[in-house]
Amino acid sequence: MGRSRNPGRRRSAAEAVTESVDGGLAQLIPDRERSRAWTLLVDGAPQSHVDLDDPAHLSFEYQRRFGHVVDLFAPPGKPVHAVHLGGGAFTLARYVAATRPRSTQQVVERDAALVRLVRRELPLDPGARIRVRSADAREGLAKVPDGWAGLVVADVFSGARTPAHLTSTEFLDDVRRVLGPGGVYAANLADGPPLAHLRGQVATAAARFAELALIADPAVLRGKRFGNAVLVASDAPLPIAELTRRAACDPHPGRVQHGRELADFTGGAAPVTDLAAVASPAPPPSVFR
Repeated sequence: MGRSRNPGRRRSAAEAVTESVDGGLAQLIPDRERSRAWTLLVDGAPQSHVDLDDPAHLSFEYQRRFGHVVDLFAPPGKPVHAVHLGGGAFTLARYVAATRPRSTQQVVERDAALVRLVRRELPLDPGARIRVRSADAREGLAKVPDGWAGLVVADVFSGARTPAHLTSTEFLDDVRRVLGPGGVYAANLADGPPLAHLRGQVATAAARFAELALIADPAVLRGKRFGNAVLVASDAPLPIAELTRRAACDPHPGRVQHGRELADFTGGAAPVTDLAAVASPAPPPSVFR
């Protein structure tokens, strides 16, 4: 097991870090192209990428899409109140802190051992106003005051699956409670053919929010392969045109669905309640090869 004697220092490419955490075996793998950048994997599944020298750099496809949402929700430099459900390596919280100084953020991550690992090996900027709480995402959300947040991000996976209790209308009721007027909810969803989980999650969000958009690789939306999709929801109008432009210009271009097209995508799926909720499907082994 590799460990750092000096957190955050520059290491050679050979000095990966491997450690058991509550959710399995965590690995921090150095980025060969960026001297202080790291990829976090848990049980072989990529979770986060962080560049300590450039926290505004977003490497993973879905993280870039989260970044687009942040950038269109709040102008650069404007502080925000944000809640991050699921911590990983705190990539998006670092991005918000770097691009919008004086933002106040809460990260809720159930895996306390993972939090300790990330804090030790990839320390947060001590000047960033980021509070990390080791708790279940829904329990942590329940402690956030009414109307406190302008942004709520859900990126929670346990064994590469989103837990069932974070997929329901009841869960989204608490998200709405926490969001202030014009606030935005964004969720990282993973699914593959026949896309039953993704369709159900869109229908669930549509039952609680007036405006929706879904960003994903076109092959994922067509049910050709397993992958991630970012769902964006608000009661305020969404900047669809600019979101579409930014997603299309990504290194791996994404497509944005909204309005009638997104409603048709659900295929008549019903909103998910706590009583009917199940975890998202596990990715096929080939995804991580």
